[in-house]
Amino acid sequence: MTFNDTFLKACLKQEVDHTPVWYMRQAGRYQSEYREIRKKYSLLEICKIPELCAEVTILPVQQLGVDAAILFSDIMVPLGPMGVKYDIIENRGPVLETPYRTAEDIASLRALEPEEDLPYVLETIKILARELKVPLIGFTGAPFTLASYIVEGGPSRNYIRTKQLMYSHPEVWTSLMDKLADMIITYLRAQVDAGAKAVQIFDSWVGALSAQDYTKYVYPTMQRIFTELKDLPAPKIYFGVASGELLPLWSEYDTEVIGLDWRVTIPEGRKRVGEKFAIQGNLDPGTLLAPWPVLEEKAKQIIDQGLEKPGFVFNLGHGIFPEVPGDMLRRLTEFIHEYSASVIKNR
Repeated sequence: MTFNDTFLKACLKQEVDHTPVWYMRQAGRYQSEYREIRKKYSLLEICKIPELCAEVTILPVQQLGVDAAILFSDIMVPLGPMGVKYDIIENRGPVLETPYRTAEDIASLRALEPEEDLPYVLETIKILARELKVPLIGFTGAPFTLASYIVEGGPSRNYIRTKQLMYSHPEVWTSLMDKLADMIITYLRAQVDAGAKAVQIFDSWVGALSAQDYTKYVYPTMQRIFTELKDLPAPKIYFGVASGELLPLWSEYDTEVIGLDWRVTIPEGRKRVGEKFAIQGNLDPGTLLAPWPVLEEKAKQIIDQGLEKPGFVFNLGHGIFPEVPGDMLRRLTEFIHEYSASVIKNR
């Protein structure tokens, strides 16, 4: 089997013969094989065993026929070597032993050295680069999302402590964002050097901010990250949840792909960010639990919208739920490939 570079071509707005597709959380609890592995190993333990982590990453590619793999890991993984003590609690998420809320706390965070601190991540990527016949996507959390965990001490509904730090001690907030930006730049470069063919920055909780606050407290950091990674020889994807009102602010970033959640249509998303980006998205994950005719119609609509302009990658508007049947995902992948190929051929 030859290497399938359709995903990379779409990211670069090049001609493709079908719409590429991958799914956020495509390796996870909806798979019976993954559930069996989790009976023996925690998520973090899987991440630290390169051969096992590579197996978990490859499994959905084999099962679903998707056009890209995404590294099995967690956005908290690089924070551990920086000094953050945390655990990932089932059905809750990352929880810190002690939140970081003062200048002294932030000063204690040390710089990441991926080769020394995370050799198992880089070894996993090297294994996958050898074995995969589709591109591997590396990833990291975005500064705001990581900062929210660090400051809150775990998941939050309202991000009260995070916003309190932003508003009350902007110099401490800036210091935290700078340290996270340095980590992200270093970490993504190391992932690409190890063999990742693209990278995604997940800003899962950035929708908690107004456009005004994003402009003041987040935009300068994201601008620096993308500027410093401009020479990275891999497409970069920026994705945020509930970020529709922030999209116009992303129009000047030096990235190749903007990921949309399901709250904004693809035509509206393109209108807000401009024409220079490829677009990724944006099926509501809840639709995967609908009857097939409903899912097919939703997918068809998204494909039709995506193919109106060059540069489109089909994905979900966030991650797969554990309740989703794997057979439904495989059927959806086949439909996306077949339907999009017919649309492209008949233009």
